[in-house]
Amino acid sequence: MLGGRIGYMLIYDLTNFLHEPALLFKIWQGGMSFHGGLLGVCAAMWLYARQTNKGFFLVTDFIAPLVPVGLCAGRIGNFINGELWGKPTALPWGMVFPSGGNIPRHPSMLYEAILEGPALFALLWLYSGRLPPARSVSGLFLIGYGSFRFLIEFVRLPDAQLGYLAFNWLTMGQALSVPMVLAGAWLLANSARRVP
Repeated sequence: MLGGRIGYMLIYDLTNFLHEPALLFKIWQGGMSFHGGLLGVCAAMWLYARQTNKGFFLVTDFIAPLVPVGLCAGRIGNFINGELWGKPTALPWGMVFPSGGNIPRHPSMLYEAILEGPALFALLWLYSGRLPPARSVSGLFLIGYGSFRFLIEFVRLPDAQLGYLAFNWLTMGQALSVPMVLAGAWLLANSARRVP
């Protein structure tokens, strides 16, 4: 949770944070970052691996298939709160959100719930059942999450305080997901030649 909150303030709301550092503690105002949370969880797993004399990637490979359950729950929470909705749409499943005006929008948080939840869980669970080499499950998680998030960002509105970073479509979520996919591809490609 610390990683998610600190990550949000540093990545998505740095200007306001610098003017009012106490915003870090005003969690009731919302603001969590998956990418910051991932770094926080990685730090916790590194500490756990060190204390238990286990390899870092032995721990991450074990934890990775379980993460989509929490991701799905978080996105359902976004839906219940009526936040992180998407762009306007004429598709039949478009929804009107109280804070999104009187127009149907993509329920982008539900897209994320499905892809980052059951779809990613099935992918990782089936792959990890084959007893793959160390690091590869972690690599597949990074590729899967990063790819799904990158795609969904095309229909999700960017954070108002940031807007689009470039090309009138590139969001911060996409910019942060690209290194995840690249790191995952590197882990997957090199997993067979490494030790835990």
